[in-house]
Amino acid sequence: MRDLRRRAAERLREAGVASPERDADLLLAHVLGIGLGRLPLVDGLDAAQREAYDALLARRADREPLQHLTGTAAFRHVELAVGPGVFVPRPETELLAGWAIDAARAVEGTPVVADLCTGSGAIARAVADEVPGAEVHAVELDEAALAWAERNLAGTGVDLRHGDLATAFDDLAGRFDVVVCNPPYIPLEAWESVAAEARDHDPHLALFSGQDGLDAMRVLERRAALLLRPGGVVGAEHADVQGESAPGVFRATGRWRDVADHLDLAGRPRYLTARLAR
Repeated sequence: MRDLRRRAAERLREAGVASPERDADLLLAHVLGIGLGRLPLVDGLDAAQREAYDALLARRADREPLQHLTGTAAFRHVELAVGPGVFVPRPETELLAGWAIDAARAVEGTPVVADLCTGSGAIARAVADEVPGAEVHAVELDEAALAWAERNLAGTGVDLRHGDLATAFDDLAGRFDVVVCNPPYIPLEAWESVAAEARDHDPHLALFSGQDGLDAMRVLERRAALLLRPGGVVGAEHADVQGESAPGVFRATGRWRDVADHLDLAGRPRYLTARLAR
């Protein structure tokens, strides 16, 4: 088993996978239906298990996202169903979700939260899970991603709608305490620099946003100003090179105060927050 795991990791390393040992072990545990901690107790694989493992390794070596192969992605305290057609939630986005959760908890009474560009439903699901009394609304434009969100948000009470960030929730304008969004933010010119897992498998609608990557951020600024009550807050993820330009979208309009940027666990600019002026 040690040799099998070593060879599998080397195969993924040669293919350019960023975390070859862990991915090889996660796929092996997935084939066996066990947790990672039990792998040292396994003596070997039968023929069917070896065939299944080899097939998954080949797909991962082709840079298909690990989460597409296992069918799940962990996000804070919940597990999401993911696969082709939906953006795989990243660990960095858990920080933005944590901010939204804290902001919702700080509201007196029932907090009203909007998750725009919900994708798999990750942030909406996390808010509903950790702030049980919250009124949570979510919107997604892409139909394939919407199907995954429907699956992940079923039974949570989240109001999930099919629609555009730019026109979402007209009927609830001025009611929201918290607006949170992980919009597309990659410049079109950065195509070649995007990891193969995202570029070749995540929906492009969830990745690219104009020449400077801020087209969706500008739409979000306008929409959040309409949806939030005075004093309500907005949070949005951005690329690590947009630590000045993304908050600048909000500062430039004069509609916001307390505009701030926040770092991820690696110390890189990751998301902005702002409060709608009264």
